[in-house]
Amino acid sequence: MSEQHWQTFLRKVANLNAFVAQAEADQHLHRALIDCETHDQVVSLAAERGFNIARRWGEPDPALDTDVCSNSSPPQILPAAASLWGLLPLPPIGEERTAVLISNDTVRLELIRSNAAASPENFWYDQAEDEWVALLQGQACLRFENEPSLHYMQTGDQLLIPVGRRHRVESTSGGHGCLWLALFLKC
Repeated sequence: MSEQHWQTFLRKVANLNAFVAQAEADQHLHRALIDCETHDQVVSLAAERGFNIARRWGEPDPALDTDVCSNSSPPQILPAAASLWGLLPLPPIGEERTAVLISNDTVRLELIRSNAAASPENFWYDQAEDEWVALLQGQACLRFENEPSLHYMQTGDQLLIPVGRRHRVESTSGGHGCLWLALFLKC
């Protein structure tokens, strides 16, 4: 196995790990995985979420060959698309879909599309990463723990959510839904 093939293998493992983490956090994805009957169905479901888990170590790798930072592994990048709006289909009402655009040892950039979605009752995000989020389309309402007022966002708004700042999504737009860009910065 060459060094290049080793790096391809490591990227596949990183994609698998990220896909599993998403399935553990998303009950709809978890159920969809359980319902898969073949390996090809799992690979297809992963691809819909922006994860390439099908490539074998000897196959071409569309990811970039250079590091984003000198001390980080090569980023994972989805295949090129005409626009961010074309990467994720509108999910069913009450759900969201996520695609990892870039991921390495220090950052993860996700595209999130939600449709009249909210966090489950009594659920709070409590992340070990800083998260910068920008709302590219739609309107949303967030709640932060121990804050009496809601935080309303509309197209073009951005927000930095520091590590450990517990928050939840109270609501997102229906219709065309919300399109978010979320940048996670590992401490």
